[in-house]
Amino acid sequence: MIVSNPLGFNVGDLYIDLFDITGRRLMLKCEGFNFAGSIKIKAAVEMVDMGEREGLFAPGDTLVESSSGNMGMALSIVAAQRGYRFVCVTDTRCNRAARRAMETLGSEVHVVTQPNPVSGFLGARLAHVRKLCADNPAYRWLNQYANAGNWTGHYRTTAQEIAKAFPELDVLFIGAGTTGTLMGCARYFRETRPSVTIVAVDVVGSVTFGQPEARRLIPGLGTSVRPEILDTDLVDAVVHVAEPDTVRTCHELVRHGFLLGGSTGTVVQGALDWLAAAETPDELTAVAISPDLGHHYLETIYDDDWVADSFR
Repeated sequence: MIVSNPLGFNVGDLYIDLFDITGRRLMLKCEGFNFAGSIKIKAAVEMVDMGEREGLFAPGDTLVESSSGNMGMALSIVAAQRGYRFVCVTDTRCNRAARRAMETLGSEVHVVTQPNPVSGFLGARLAHVRKLCADNPAYRWLNQYANAGNWTGHYRTTAQEIAKAFPELDVLFIGAGTTGTLMGCARYFRETRPSVTIVAVDVVGSVTFGQPEARRLIPGLGTSVRPEILDTDLVDAVVHVAEPDTVRTCHELVRHGFLLGGSTGTVVQGALDWLAAAETPDELTAVAISPDLGHHYLETIYDDDWVADSFR
């Protein structure tokens, strides 16, 4: 393969058979093999394409987005390739490697250090974005939490890739962050294969599905403000995973040579929990989506001192 821009490369048909590791019939769709290193590149491209089509902005403008890391990284690449300036508003949980990568790509990174007492770090980040846009009328906020392009990108790509690879799919496990991947895939299968069970995997401490907010340390999944694009009627079941279980699952996967991200550990553990409670799990064709690789988590999830300090 030869590409002339970084958006021209994205592996969409790589799956890991987790049976030898987990003892369950579970396929893991790997979304980290692109220049952004995560599934977020799909939504980033779609949101920018949609904004350009609608005349909301054009190359030379400044795009702004709140992100815990992966979307910021993806938009940094899109901005560099398309000729935009990009400002990412993140918080202290964003991995240092992700911040440095965004800055190296030419993005400006603002780190929020204090959470909102009610809406947490996400609420504080969104308030900072709104202030930036108020102070800089030329800034254009993509707002992935309400932007239809966030889920449309996955409706057109991720969902159809899975449908093609697994025509007999029974259950699909999808991590819930901004819920773009979840909503895009859920809408596609509701329209084309309504028999597929859609299971959202969230983090303990996330408010997305009505649970009480609690401390969360691993960026990626979970929210402290419910995303506007979420439609719970499209979700059949929700599984909540505690962060220590996320860490243990990531460590189990890496012992077998798979260095995957924190969101992936959460999704895999959630899928295993759901399958363990199913009546006939071994008869199901089950797929889970791995959003990212593990290189940005070397100083957190894969650092024994950080784990010990964080979860003692």
